[in-house]
Parts: sequence; structure tokens; C-alpha cells
Amino acid sequence: MPGSGGIAPSLSPLAGKPAPPSMLVDLAGLERAYYDRRPEPEDPAQRVRFGTSGHRGSPFHGSFTEAHIVAITQAICDYRRERGIDGPLYLGKDTHGVSRPAERTALEVLAANGVDTIIQRDDGVTPTPVISRAILVYNRGRAARLADGIVVTPSHNPPEDGGFKYNPPNGGPADTDVTRWIEDRANALLREGHVERMPFPSALKASTTRREDLVLPYVEDLRNVVDMGVIRDAGLVLGVDPLGGAGQPYWEPINSVYRLDITVVNPTIDPTFSFMTVDHDGKIRMDCSSPYAMARLVGLKDRFRVAFGNDADADRHGIVTPSAGLLNPNHYLAVAVRYLLGHRPRWPARASVGKTLVSSGMIDRVVETAGRRLYETPVGFKWFVAGLFDGSCCFGGEESAGASFLRQDGSVWTTDKDGLIMDLLAAEITARMGRDPGELYRELTAELGPSYYTRIDAPATPEEKARLQKLAPAAVKESKLAGYPITDKLTRAPGNGAPIDGLKVVSAGGWFAARPSGTENIYKIYAESFRDPAHLAVLVSEAQEIVGNALGRRP
Repeated sequence: MPGSGGIAPSLSPLAGKPAPPSMLVDLAGLERAYYDRRPEPEDPAQRVRFGTSGHRGSPFHGSFTEAHIVAITQAICDYRRERGIDGPLYLGKDTHGVSRPAERTALEVLAANGVDTIIQRDDGVTPTPVISRAILVYNRGRAARLADGIVVTPSHNPPEDGGFKYNPPNGGPADTDVTRWIEDRANALLREGHVERMPFPSALKASTTRREDLVLPYVEDLRNVVDMGVIRDAGLVLGVDPLGGAGQPYWEPINSVYRLDITVVNPTIDPTFSFMTVDHDGKIRMDCSSPYAMARLVGLKDRFRVAFGNDADADRHGIVTPSAGLLNPNHYLAVAVRYLLGHRPRWPARASVGKTLVSSGMIDRVVETAGRRLYETPVGFKWFVAGLFDGSCCFGGEESAGASFLRQDGSVWTTDKDGLIMDLLAAEITARMGRDPGELYRELTAELGPSYYTRIDAPATPEEKARLQKLAPAAVKESKLAGYPITDKLTRAPGNGAPIDGLKVVSAGGWFAARPSGTENIYKIYAESFRDPAHLAVLVSEAQEIVGNALGRRP
């Protein structure tokens, strides 16, 4: 997403406008494809493939079908047996059209394997952070019979997509060793393996299947991570657009329990997401960090002291203020970190602040002025799980508008992203500081200097993407970046030494990072200038040149 003064991508003529009826997904056709389509295991595009957020695909492309979910769920059951995980499994789903069929399939396999499974009662939907918190609360003080979870969601992806991710007993996104095991086992099952399965009505009635309310326990516990009292006492007029996602059923209980004034501007849940405005590239996408997808809420910004939105599984956040409209995610992360470090006195003094290395350098400055340690990682929230779990990391945030932080007493809240607490934190900040996050970010830049950030896509062949993923720092021969001496060339993250699957080049005037896309023939350039928009444009241009030279492209 382009930052302030950033370089805009080419826009669809529909960007920011209501989705036309011709664009809406055929739900009946989508469900037919889910059940009828048989994936080709020899086609890499149709195999099980766990990315940073589980397996994703579409029934229309043969990449997310009943066969995939049967195989993945059986692989998870096999993994649980091998690792001795025998507590309950929390199973949640979002509002995408194929999420309900996939949940049914998963329950058929889980019940047949004798897995105690907890689902939201009344066929309800459940956000990712609610599953993470439920796992952690159940496991608190236990050494055996540990819980884990599955969330059926493709996050902010278009309506025709499906997603399926596994959260182990630490509550967070599964690490690579876990996902690789599940992926390999699922692909073997997809080819020729045997799975345990029972009919859905029998699975629903099985003694191992429990229907519980997951809403109220989460809502009641929010007071321990966000200062709900200061929000109530300030009498803020707040607005939320859940973008038709799994967070929708949570806002009225939040209003009721804490006596807040939050208007749900769009209470509709519709798996076609027909109420959405179109994203920058002409697709329907529930991306709460996109000004195009959030156009309706941005248009209402002057009605509320603060407003917010979330994606379909409510693990991401978008903050809208009268002063700034939709905040760039990096701007809000910087404000959130500054505020939390000054208003959580019970947090461990030595706890670090986690950020991905493609997030804004403004966060680095905030952390340094607070006298805290920065923990800079590759892209992926999984890198913050261990620190959030044991309290050694008080905050973890990604430039893609995902974050979580510790409870007020310094103990773990969630180890997965939580868009709902980031929404409510914006209200807490406004209530306590008397200024909204947009106003506070302007104060930050006046104190710490300006920042201009962007992200763009550039073409790359599969061979170039493979080379970029394995580049060595020595492949960069240049000594300057946009007029400033290059001070660092990184292919591993400073915080944990893990490969970043790409390159980051740093100077005093700004930086860029380049990473190959996992699904398209492009690479992503993240860039930030600490001077002005013109300097950012030069920096991006030179970044493409530096990457091209490092990949051995001919001029």
C-alpha cells in the first residue's frame, strides 16, 4: 500500500467504487466446484501448499477443494498423534463462501479421528484472534492435554478464495517445520492415502463435538488487554465496518458489556461481499489497509472520533480518523508502539518490540527513543509467536496491518494477529491523549523526522525469483542508494538471523527491500525515504536497478 507521498500503482477504473453485480461470485457454482473438482496432484498449482498463512486457493482453480481439506485435516490429525497433542481442537471459520463447506468437511474428519473439537454454537463465525486466545487460555497452567486450533479463512482474499490454517498449542501461526510436515503428509494423502471420515450429521452429533459460545469469553477478557474504562469515560463516538467478516458478531456485545458508543455502519454478512467497494486492481478484496476497499468508511470519517475496519477473519486492522482518513498501517504501528511503551507500566522492562524488516523505520526511531530493544524479523507473524508467548516481546507488528501485544499485566494475550484489539487501542489512545492517531503521527514526524513509504510490484521470471530468494549481500556492487552511502546489505534479519528470502539495502536517507512473490511472476519492492516524495521516487528507481544488476540482468 502506498504511504504518504508514495508511488501509486496503476488503478482499475472501478477502484473505490461499489462492486457491480457482474463481479459477484456465483456461490452455488463455487460450492459445486468445491465438492466436484478433483485436484491433479502432479500439478504444483493444485497441491497442498502452506504459505505464511496456511493453504489458500480457489475451487474454481482446483486449488481449494473438498479433497484438499480432507487431506489437510487428516494430516493435522496424524501430526497431533505423532506429537502427543490430545486436548481439544478449536475450529473456527470466517464468512467466505467456501468456509462453511470446508468447516463441515474438516469436522467430518476430526470426528472420525476421535478429536475433541470445539466450534462456535449456532453455526457462528469466529475470528482468528479468538481461536488463538481460546487455545492459550485453555492451555494456561497445563503440561498435558494441550489444545490447538484450525481457522478456515483466506483472510482478506477475494470472495471466491478459501483458506485453511493450523495453530499449534502455542496459539500462533504454525512454524515452517510444522507446516512442512502437514503439507508433505497432506500431499501424500491427496495422491493415494487413506483418511478417516464420517457423514456430517454423525460428526455433529458425535460426543467429541462441542458447541460453545466463544464470543462472550473473548469480549469479557478485553478489559485485560485494552483500557475499556477510559474509552467509556471519554464518551467517544466510534464507528466500525467489519467488512462483512467474522468480527461482525462481536461489536454489539462489546458495546453492551462496556457501555461504549460504537456504530456498526455495515452489519451485513454476505459471502459475495456485494457491499464492498472495489480494490485498486479491480478485485473485491476485504483489505482494511486499502483506501479503495475502505472507501465507504473513509467517506464517513467526520461522523466519528475514530472509526475502524477489519478483514474477513479480523486479524488485520484499518484505522480511520477525521484528521488523516485511513492511516497508513506503518503510521499507526508507530503511534501504537509509542503509546503502549508509555502506558503499560506492568510490562517487562526488558521486553523487545517486534517488527518485520519491511515495516517503517519510524518504528525503529520510536523504539530507540523509548530505550527499548528492537526485534526485527523476516516477513510473517510466526516470528513473534515465541516472544509474545513468554512475554519477552511486548508487541509484534507487520506493515500489512497485523499486530498483537501483551495483556496489561505483561502476560500473553494472543500469539496471532488481533485486529479487534488494535481497533480498540486506537480508541484508547484517542480517549487518553485527547488526539487521534493521525494527529499523533504528525507530532511524531515533527519530533523524529519525516517518512515516505511505498510498496510496488515489479516483473520477474521464475528463475529470477529463485535467484532473488537466495541472493548473497556480495551480489550488490553499488555503494550508494539515492545519493547516500549504503550502510548495510541484508539477506538475513537482524533480530533472529533468519533468511529474509530476498534483499534489504539500507542507507541514512532511506532503504528498500525486495522479495519474490510466492504466487505471481513479480517481486515486491518495499521502500522508505526519510527525506521527501521526490527522493522516494529516485530510491525506488535505483532499487529496481540494483536488484536487476544483482540478478544479472542485461541493461
